[in-house]
Amino acid sequence: MRYRPISPAVLAGELTDRIDALPGPRLAVAVDGAAGATGTADLADALVDPLRLRGRATLRVSARDFLRPASLRFEHGRTNPDARYTDWLDLGALRREVLDPLKGSGEILPSLWDAERDRATRAARVPLPEGGVVLLDGELLLGAGLAFDLAVHLWLSPVALRRRVPDAWAVPAYERYEEEVGPGSLADVVVRVDDPRHPALYTP
Repeated sequence: MRYRPISPAVLAGELTDRIDALPGPRLAVAVDGAAGATGTADLADALVDPLRLRGRATLRVSARDFLRPASLRFEHGRTNPDARYTDWLDLGALRREVLDPLKGSGEILPSLWDAERDRATRAARVPLPEGGVVLLDGELLLGAGLAFDLAVHLWLSPVALRRRVPDAWAVPAYERYEEEVGPGSLADVVVRVDDPRHPALYTP
């Protein structure tokens, strides 16, 4: 695999160009990568202002606000990597509250569940006009049937993965994701972030 070194600012600029060129009344863009290690939220945040400057209304959504209740996430323990892989994210809620309305009414629910307080956020729906973009960051987002117009995967080498992921017990979940899903083969854009200050863009 060949990678082109790129600064974070240039990366954000190139992604903005690519998103702005996509067809469709409203767009769903995913920034996928291991939580706490790849900077998915930082990259998604960096796209907000450039897209708005181009007249694109943007709405930031985080997958961590669509986790299942603790009783379901932790049914097999709080540090079970298989549960992290299969049971933490409420895929149905993401489809129902974000991705499906994006192609229909445009009324998006930006958050559903406060995982820290383990209760509903009671957030109000946000109307997203035509031309708008939802920027969704999170982990293990690809290969699960979620419909994205553009998917960015922030990739870590195996050594960097084990070194950078703050929850060491979760590493097997990401290794399983790499082996079973191959997110790099599904994403439209792959960025190596072993050192987040010096990303490198995959060039096929």
